[in-house]
Amino acid sequence: MSSPKNPKRAVALKYDSNKNTAPVVVASGSGYVASKVVEIAEKNGVPVYKDDSLAVMLSQLELGSEIPEELFKTIVDIYVYFLNYNQSQNKESQE
Repeated sequence: MSSPKNPKRAVALKYDSNKNTAPVVVASGSGYVASKVVEIAEKNGVPVYKDDSLAVMLSQLELGSEIPEELFKTIVDIYVYFLNYNQSQNKESQE
């Protein structure tokens, strides 16, 4: 994605450990569609992560496809980033 407000590409992932062995591409697009993907994510409290090259790679996958094993570490790092971010936000709001 370029900037979260005006992305060139956007990809949404979903992970359900009961159904999949890896996160799955549930939405993908460029231009206007990318902007809508980001807008919908933000409206629903879904974190948005900016990484142009990762968005390009993931946007080449078919909808419903699991991410390839080569990207597992990158996606896990992003999930951990958001988990840590959410925990720090919760601590700040309790103080």
